[in-house]
Amino acid sequence: MTSPWRLIWSDHLTAAQNMAVDEAILEQVAARLAPPTLRIYGWRPPGVSLGYFQRLDDGVNVEAIHRRGYGLVRRPTGGRAIIHHHEVTYSVCIRTDDLHSGDSVLKSYRELSTGIAAGLCALGVPAQMPRKPAEDRVKGHELPAVCFAKTGGGDMVVDGRKIVGSAQVRRDGAILQHGSIPIRIDLDEHLEVLPGKGDLGTVAPDALRRAAVGVADAIGRDVSFEELGLAVVEGFRLRFGIEIPRCELSGPELERAQELCATRYATEEWTLTPGSRR
Repeated sequence: MTSPWRLIWSDHLTAAQNMAVDEAILEQVAARLAPPTLRIYGWRPPGVSLGYFQRLDDGVNVEAIHRRGYGLVRRPTGGRAIIHHHEVTYSVCIRTDDLHSGDSVLKSYRELSTGIAAGLCALGVPAQMPRKPAEDRVKGHELPAVCFAKTGGGDMVVDGRKIVGSAQVRRDGAILQHGSIPIRIDLDEHLEVLPGKGDLGTVAPDALRRAAVGVADAIGRDVSFEELGLAVVEGFRLRFGIEIPRCELSGPELERAQELCATRYATEEWTLTPGSRR
């Protein structure tokens, strides 16, 4: 790992702005106009992000989202819906040739996730990517349509429960990997906003509790956004042997993010249409 990195820290952007910034950074990194970039961010107001191919009627309660005043956006990456509230969101934009295993999707997940694992370990959370999906933990019909109810190939677990949900998109020789690291999981919030299909009965809260966990619950104490975010930054610094100075978005990135927000991520057409043409 020879390229310098940079850190972008933001905890005040809307759902649409956050996705626009991630894509704007990806484009600059792909064009070799920006270095590998770690971004730590929050959502104001809280938001729900849909996977790129996910249908809006796939277990998502849009009325509850609006009633709570949450944002709604479609990610450029796949997977299922995520509530971005009591959490730290991270993203890494990096060229494939800046990774040892950039040509492999799964191996690049594992390589980048070592930074997250190191940060969580420093907080007392021994998280790792599972060797195989832990589907025997909870029956599929017990779970709502929330990303944190199921473990995918790029996710991380602790004691068999999902603690980091991640997704990737690749473009022009570069990778955007972003994901959610919950501080705590509000069961009522998840089951109201992302109830799934059909009548899940009273078993759903227990099923979600067995399937997923937040950092605070995993270590038995409260954790702030800043503490968790800084731990992730330190994990990347240690694992990749780099310094990550905190920087601001460049002028071209800001302009492109504003354009992407206005023409894509803040539009109803993009949000409502699975697999919208980029």
